[in-house]
Amino acid sequence: MIDLPRPILIGMVHLPALPGSPQNRLPLDVIIQRAVADARVLAGAGFGAVIVENFGDAPFAADRVDPITISSMAVVAREVLQSADVPVGLNVLRNDAAAAMAIAAAIGAAFIRVNVHVGVAATDQGIIEGRAADTLRLRQRLGHDIGILADVHVKHATPLSQPDIGLAAEEAAYRGQADMLIVSGPTTGRGVDRNDLSRVRAVVPDRPLLVGSGATTETVAELLQHADGVIVGSSLKPGRRSDEPVDVNRAAAFVQAARFGQTA
Repeated sequence: MIDLPRPILIGMVHLPALPGSPQNRLPLDVIIQRAVADARVLAGAGFGAVIVENFGDAPFAADRVDPITISSMAVVAREVLQSADVPVGLNVLRNDAAAAMAIAAAIGAAFIRVNVHVGVAATDQGIIEGRAADTLRLRQRLGHDIGILADVHVKHATPLSQPDIGLAAEEAAYRGQADMLIVSGPTTGRGVDRNDLSRVRAVVPDRPLLVGSGATTETVAELLQHADGVIVGSSLKPGRRSDEPVDVNRAAAFVQAARFGQTA
């Protein structure tokens, strides 16, 4: 199973709108160039892994994405994997774990992120139901030891099946068999509640715990007192805009702060 150096630092490779998406304006070759450039900056700065995510495809499908999205992400992620010397993960928004798992198996990626792995959530895409049973069985059939990073009370959503974040974490880890857990703030870029981190850590001490939103150079050292790692994207970019490229100085300063508690 995936084993990343501590602290676990995972950088986001936010893809522009892909072919077939309402906001698509760029050819796939340009999207690949941008993704590879971001991944190389993150790896060069010292991040231990990257996640390729179709962040520009809003509004997202609630569950199964179009075939053009799957094929485009596979092509982009393979180029990232071949260009950046770090483990690569997939997040197929909003919640297509099967597509993410299939892409990961096809290209040799190390892990996937699943926003709703277990339970039920109300989101801006409608009601989303976790499919842990399907995801785990697909992994078994594919024969690849691909890590599953599962959100607990994922951002941009309201939990319906289990409002207690501790019990939701138990279900994701022990019934859903997630390999790592992610706790985020309410939306992208917003900070996480430290009490939520403490609660999840207390009830699931045997899984790595990641902060999934809001980490900055100024806050990462303190966050790592409550979690094993962070997933970060927008704070590494000019103006914290997801459509901007990763800034090499911001990325280096973030890693410095995470490892040594200070900026570069």
